[in-house]
Amino acid sequence: MESKQRILSPYCAKLKSKKAHFQQAPPQTNREVVDGSNHCWCELTQMALGPDREVVDPDDCRVERACYIPYGHPKPSV
Repeated sequence: MESKQRILSPYCAKLKSKKAHFQQAPPQTNREVVDGSNHCWCELTQMALGPDREVVDPDDCRVERACYIPYGHPKPSV
């Protein structure tokens, strides 16, 4: 029997911004992810490019992306 994982946020847990330091819960909207600068980065690469070498952005860092890591779950093995 497979257990279904509850998705706590539509965004990758490694998507970071200045606002991330003040979050008390996983973000649910783009506005909760980025501030007025719209600057964000990947916690894994520490850059504006993710491990897949694609641009880090709230609209792109979601479950469909190969490097996506959900909130509250361990990093998947490669």
